[in-house]
Amino acid sequence: MAAEVVGLLRARGETVATAESLTAGAVGALLAGVPGASAVLRGGLIVYATELKHSLAGVSADLLAEHGAVHPDVAAQLASGARDRCGATWGLGLTGVAGPDPQDGVPPGVVHIGVAGVSPVGGPSVEVSSVTLSGDRHRVRVASVITALELLRARLLVPVG
Repeated sequence: MAAEVVGLLRARGETVATAESLTAGAVGALLAGVPGASAVLRGGLIVYATELKHSLAGVSADLLAEHGAVHPDVAAQLASGARDRCGATWGLGLTGVAGPDPQDGVPPGVVHIGVAGVSPVGGPSVEVSSVTLSGDRHRVRVASVITALELLRARLLVPVG
């Protein structure tokens, strides 16, 4: 999946950046493992701590205070923040609870993934997908990485214009 995403980005002349919480840089690391990734991977922000979501990725402090770190709007702002702060065409933002314990009342397995990029009609757009994944901490994190790449791949397959 990572190789396909890198290939699609290269073919479109576009780039990607990440802001990752529960995956702690795993999406960026997987992309970086693909030969030629340097042409498309701008960088990534590991924003595991809640305050870093605000200071590094630009997530609204009010949003974090009101809803906590695991919320669809946080994923959207993480994605936009990664895109904007790293100067990329696309941004991925991941937040969720890997487990084994709930976080701020959110059960393990709940994950929100934001994809910020170009809408099919041009101009910026942000889409968020919320999923509930099963399994232990490792499985939730791995499934989150795969899901994020699948979501980006789906967006890259839609022609712009």
